[in-house]
Amino acid sequence: MNKNRLEAFSDGIIAILITIMVFDIKPPAGSDFAALASVVPIISTYVMSFLYLGIYWNNHHHMFVLVPRINGAVLWANLHLLFWLSFLPFTTNWLRSSGFQTIPAALYGIVLLCAAIAFLILQESLIRIQGPQSPLKQAVGSDIKGKASALIYLLGIGLAFVNPYLSIAMYVFVSLIWLVPDQRIETHFHSQEDQ
Repeated sequence: MNKNRLEAFSDGIIAILITIMVFDIKPPAGSDFAALASVVPIISTYVMSFLYLGIYWNNHHHMFVLVPRINGAVLWANLHLLFWLSFLPFTTNWLRSSGFQTIPAALYGIVLLCAAIAFLILQESLIRIQGPQSPLKQAVGSDIKGKASALIYLLGIGLAFVNPYLSIAMYVFVSLIWLVPDQRIETHFHSQEDQ
């Protein structure tokens, strides 16, 4: 199966999710810096979720660069990932409108954890059809970074019941880990180009 349609569909869904989130941002009531300060929590949650969607979009693209073909299992695994990502606008809005309360902070982390697991499933589905010697498998190796991210999300979910700001700090920490595109894939891709 050709992968182009899957990539175009995924790109479109992620673009729509970003658009939905930005529509939730309303301008401040006043026209001074105090009014602007009142929307800082709104903008900060948008930035965090925008980064996550950007990270998934970027790493999704990098992963598919190393994959020549897909199958039905990959299509469903990709839909599974998009399903969890589609909850980000809702959880972002609830987290922000609740004033960063416990349950919204935990649910935000649960959605991030489920998206991370879905990404790992997608990655494994791609490796399964390409084989253990595939360029993708060689690039990601044992994927310590992906698995560590899932554990940090679990920690963040638990910390939401202690202090929601600590859980948000964990979520921000994971986004910073992934902010730069996955160098393992970039390095492998460029070494293939050189050969």
